Amino acid sequence: MRVVWGDAPIGWQSVVAVACHDAELTLSAGAWQRIAQGRAIVDHIVACGHIAYGINTGLGALCNITLPDDQLCLLSRNTLLSHACGVGPLLTRAQTRAIMCAAIANYSQGKSGVSVALVQHLLTLLNQQITPQVPSQGSVGYLSHMAHIGLALIGVGNVTYQQHTLPASEALARVGLEPYQPGAKEGLSLVNGTPCMTGLACLALGEVAELLDCADVTGAMSFEALRGQLAAFDAEALALKASPGIQISGQRLRHLLQGSPLLAASVGVRTQDAMSLRSMPQVHGASRDQFDHAVRQIETELNACTDNPLVLGTLDNWRVVSQSNPHGESVAMAADLLAIAMAELGSIAERRLDRLVNPLVSGLPPFLVAQPGVNSGMMIAQYVAASLCAENRQLAQPAVLDNYVTSGLQEDHLSLGTGAALKLLKLVGNVWHILAIEYLLAAQALDFHGEAQLAQGTQQALRALRARVANWQTDRWLAPDITAAVQVLQQHAARWRVLA
Repeated sequence: MRVVWGDAPIGWQSVVAVACHDAELTLSAGAWQRIAQGRAIVDHIVACGHIAYGINTGLGALCNITLPDDQLCLLSRNTLLSHACGVGPLLTRAQTRAIMCAAIANYSQGKSGVSVALVQHLLTLLNQQITPQVPSQGSVGYLSHMAHIGLALIGVGNVTYQQHTLPASEALARVGLEPYQPGAKEGLSLVNGTPCMTGLACLALGEVAELLDCADVTGAMSFEALRGQLAAFDAEALALKASPGIQISGQRLRHLLQGSPLLAASVGVRTQDAMSLRSMPQVHGASRDQFDHAVRQIETELNACTDNPLVLGTLDNWRVVSQSNPHGESVAMAADLLAIAMAELGSIAERRLDRLVNPLVSGLPPFLVAQPGVNSGMMIAQYVAASLCAENRQLAQPAVLDNYVTSGLQEDHLSLGTGAALKLLKLVGNVWHILAIEYLLAAQALDFHGEAQLAQGTQQALRALRARVANWQTDRWLAPDITAAVQVLQQHAARWRVLA
């Protein structure tokens, strides 16, 4: 698969394709022309001796120090070395690649003033599967993560190549690249902007899109197992809330449960169901609406110029503008809001699965085993889901509300967007496991009713799980079953997206 950027808006899906599925990334002729034009302006500024922040001055609080020409390349190199001070566990391969994608998207606008050669080097790292090793902690929104990526370009630090860790200089040599020598402004452009939070947020969007569809499936299974009242999903009633997300989730739930003999026989067994069952369209739908909002914010940033300063105009009529486009407030807010939405998606799923194991409300054997007592069944699986929900409440606290002063009072308001994106990804991982536990428990509950009593949609979901995970008769090691259930959900998410 080949992805070409530069002539049309970039979507988060293409970042996922490159970062996660190794699609080849290239730029259009128009993008290369823009990059070359921006670099020509920087070269002209240096040659003419004009003073411009980040091109021939110090950085941050050192912006009033003017540097001679012979120190500009050294400044760029020193910027990478001094800013590459991240700590903590390394980012995953996909996470680092997503950040590199977002950086290339930024440079493709031609407003950063970096050279064609720099962007070509970054593309070579991506397409040759050379992945810089980047510590996950240490960013207030930008700087440290991209600095570690920049180190790999100049042959410093370690990278992962062909499933081995080796020095960056050795990996570059294996693919025929010399270490890059950054010129004026290029060190600053490599560490600046919002590629880190934006690339990571694009990965989160990919997972959230799948989680939303899987939640409808596992929720429908729980609803059927608990003999819910389908009136709660009535199309006319749901249409009275003008939420696109509610309409989508309502339609999907009706489709999944269509023709269920069990639900047909259950009409009127209770006046109304518990909120965790009857409010699925409203809660899942609200999460879908927040997802759509996050897509708009994150894709806006992905297609933006987020460097400082920006190099504008033409060689005959240029400007260098110092501003705050590297401030990632919109991405940070979007990631924080999406974290809240995903925490709610996991929370309502945990309430549903809790009802499945509780014989006081389920009408099923305690903890979903035929011989409770000697067997604990699914008892502790619910504990695990509750624990993950508790952790999600912590992770859903907004990162964007934190603020610290850096660079000698020069950087005195920060987005913390990278932290927001990283904790969102962690929270999303928890939700996968919560839904997997619901999937296991709902399948076990539906087995007690018998497949002949089920809707076609829930039958298909049950069979997909049973192809990997057998029905529980007696206690067995449950952790591998949860892992397998996550894998089944992820493997079938694309097919379940078109259920309705």
